[in-house]
Amino acid sequence: MARTALRGFAALLTTVATLVAAVPARADTLRIGYQKYGTMVLLKARGTLEKRLAPQHVTVQWTEFPGGPQLLEGLNVGSVDFGVTGETPPVFAQAAGADLRYVAYEPPAPTSEALVVQHDSTIHSVKDLKGRKVALNKGSNVHYLLVRALREAGLDYGDIQPVYLAPADARAAFERGSVAAWAIWDPFLAAAQKQLHARVLRDGTGLVDNHQFYLATGDYTKRHPEVLEAVVDEIRKVDVDVHDHAEAVTKQVAPLLGLPEDITLLAVQRQGYGAATLSPQVVATQQGIADTFTALKLVPRKLRIDDVVWHPGGSNGVVAAK
Repeated sequence: MARTALRGFAALLTTVATLVAAVPARADTLRIGYQKYGTMVLLKARGTLEKRLAPQHVTVQWTEFPGGPQLLEGLNVGSVDFGVTGETPPVFAQAAGADLRYVAYEPPAPTSEALVVQHDSTIHSVKDLKGRKVALNKGSNVHYLLVRALREAGLDYGDIQPVYLAPADARAAFERGSVAAWAIWDPFLAAAQKQLHARVLRDGTGLVDNHQFYLATGDYTKRHPEVLEAVVDEIRKVDVDVHDHAEAVTKQVAPLLGLPEDITLLAVQRQGYGAATLSPQVVATQQGIADTFTALKLVPRKLRIDDVVWHPGGSNGVVAAK
């Protein structure tokens, strides 16, 4: 099963090749992968990172991905230097041998992901999912949420029928009734609640932290620690603005996401803000996620998360940032 999971992850290479132009980046280009949520959308729109890096003669190239697993395959094949994902994709990427480093993380946001069902569904508890089809993006943050929610309900992962679909395809399957439930994150979750009147069966409260992680290639952390420090600093500035002015920021973000303001505001309010380098507690939590998937035989070997955490000036050979 572990080999099958990793083969599925590796199969995303073809998808990534269509998303990212196969043109070698210049040495002074920082290639960022982002998704349609979170701080990075606003950072891209504001252009403040480009201004910050201009004195270092570094330009920025942005590529949007449909989910964390696809983004990290971009990092794995050398098309991306830096990106943001949920907590589960880095585990699968590390298991697949990707050269990645955890650079920073955002505070917990457990309500920004959930298992949802149709508003008139006869399913009223996670336990009712036994034998049913559940849509999710394989290897994404909601993969871990689903595992934890099933365990809480006294079910094993094998008790449900996982249907692995990217968000757009999963929504279509959910609307048709081809799946009984959908495990999804914001802003897709907020859109499902507002537009489809989807009912939350279980969100992450008390189950998962749902951290967002900023990641870079190991090679980039060694060669450009000062660039990464600048990136994290600019992310923190946007975080403060979003936290303090959620409604005003929503008006900026909504057109970028192509979503109505009420949906965008709900997603913005549920996100965690305050990027920081990883604490021992966060590393331990992430280690627990990795161990869970190892126990499920979805990854083939025990992983050490601390082996792939960026330690400026430490064991990963990174020169201390100034």
